Amino acid sequence: MRQASIGALWLRMRVAVTRMNPVLAVATLLLLACVASLAWLGAARMRVAEDYEAARLAAARPAPPPAPPAAPGADQNLAHFYGALGQRQGVERQLKEVFALAGRHGLVLRQGEYRSSQDRAGGFTTYQLNLPVQGRYGAIWAFAFDALRALPHASLDDVSFRRDDIKEDHVEARLRLTLYLSGAGR
Repeated sequence: MRQASIGALWLRMRVAVTRMNPVLAVATLLLLACVASLAWLGAARMRVAEDYEAARLAAARPAPPPAPPAAPGADQNLAHFYGALGQRQGVERQLKEVFALAGRHGLVLRQGEYRSSQDRAGGFTTYQLNLPVQGRYGAIWAFAFDALRALPHASLDDVSFRRDDIKEDHVEARLRLTLYLSGAGR
């Protein structure tokens, strides 16, 4: 019975197509194709709108913070410390560089005090410079910062200023620098 109804349906469709006008048949097929493509485009447009909304929400969220770099180990820190030390054999050259920097900034360096000490446990030497300086206030600071840039193994431990009269352009200053040098029985 089921096969008979399918056969009858097929026969009715063939008879209807043969009776139909060919122009009307093509127009009907085109109309069906347009309806199918509009349905497909509507669904695609909705998917694009959903994707756009998801991208907009993702862009509005703050980016996760980058993972912090791994902390260096104690051995790596110690190696970095010893690598940053200056050379003990070059102290005279370093002192000449400090005096030359003072001259470039128009400062007068009088005789300073120098003291060397060794840290046997740490395996390094410190060389402390107490420098009395005369000049303009800005030039003294520029000299101090340039000395630290020229000698990255140095530290500026103390700065003191003195001016006898407020009208004077020049001030007297005392800078205490410490040079950290390699080589104390390491």
